[in-house]
Amino acid sequence: MGSPGDPPEGTSEGVPGGGEEEYRSVVFDESFVRAARLQEFSAQERIGDHTPAVRRRPPMRRGLSRQALVLVVLIAVAFGTAIYMGVRHPYQTPVAKHPEPLRMTVIPLAPQSRVPGSADVEDLYAHSPADQFPIGADGITLPASRRTAHFSDSQIVTALTTAKDYLVESALDPDVLTGGASRSVRILLDPQQLDQFDQSFRSPTADGRHAPTGWLVRFDPAQAELADTKIRVQGTLAAAETDSDTLEVSADHTFVYALRPTGSDEKAAASLFTVRRELHFRFDRDDLRMHQAELLVSYVQAGPLACAEDATNQLHPLLAGETAKAGGPAGTDPFATGSATSLCGSLAASAQPKL
Repeated sequence: MGSPGDPPEGTSEGVPGGGEEEYRSVVFDESFVRAARLQEFSAQERIGDHTPAVRRRPPMRRGLSRQALVLVVLIAVAFGTAIYMGVRHPYQTPVAKHPEPLRMTVIPLAPQSRVPGSADVEDLYAHSPADQFPIGADGITLPASRRTAHFSDSQIVTALTTAKDYLVESALDPDVLTGGASRSVRILLDPQQLDQFDQSFRSPTADGRHAPTGWLVRFDPAQAELADTKIRVQGTLAAAETDSDTLEVSADHTFVYALRPTGSDEKAAASLFTVRRELHFRFDRDDLRMHQAELLVSYVQAGPLACAEDATNQLHPLLAGETAKAGGPAGTDPFATGSATSLCGSLAASAQPKL
């Protein structure tokens, strides 16, 4: 016999627990009932109004939830703030500074006597003030860097490294020294100085603005060649902040080259040629990012040279056994306001090897 709760005909055969087992996984909660589109009238309503057993309910009106409304408001506020800050922000945009034209001075140093020479380059260096100078780029050392008020340590190092790269490319590269290349120097300059650089090599002029020897060191290839690629170098680099958007680097280095007459063999006597370069670089934030520099000042003293020789385009060194020809520097016309005053110095005997 079945239990009091079982249907009169008993449970279905083969189905444990009867047919209710099929619907135990379906839960008709309150939200399910409310969402139903059909609603059954009560017995009283069907008797009184003679209406159908069911009626269709109107669709539920779904508004924005509180969380969605808050999200919309936050997005609107953020968008409005971004527009306001874009129009009126408290930070001033840095004013772009146009690079100044490079101011350059090249001073020939004439020897007081015959230029000393030796076939042994090492012996030549050993008897000169450059005996203890480091070789090549090792002589261009970076100072200890410290951050400034507006520039980080890495930015200071970038400025110093770029200045060093310029010195290496413009005074140590054999292709540059022999007058055969200049691109490696050019690509390190701020783009706004390239017109002046190109004009200097296209139309060299002794006007203090357009002398190739103010940009780099190069010798007349028809006259002299390197007797040794181990160029001796000594000097200093220093960086300083000039304003919140500008760094300046000053470089003061002495380069000593061993030269021989072009086309001569290794047994020919070599002589030493000295170039002192004082360069001043400026870097804005774009220059630091692009690894470029603005060259502001180039002050060069070089010898042994003859004062009468034009050192604007190339250096014409006096080689072993030669003496400076009689005569002073090239004439200066005080009425030609566009030209620079010609200068010439004397190369002290103490600056030459004592053989």
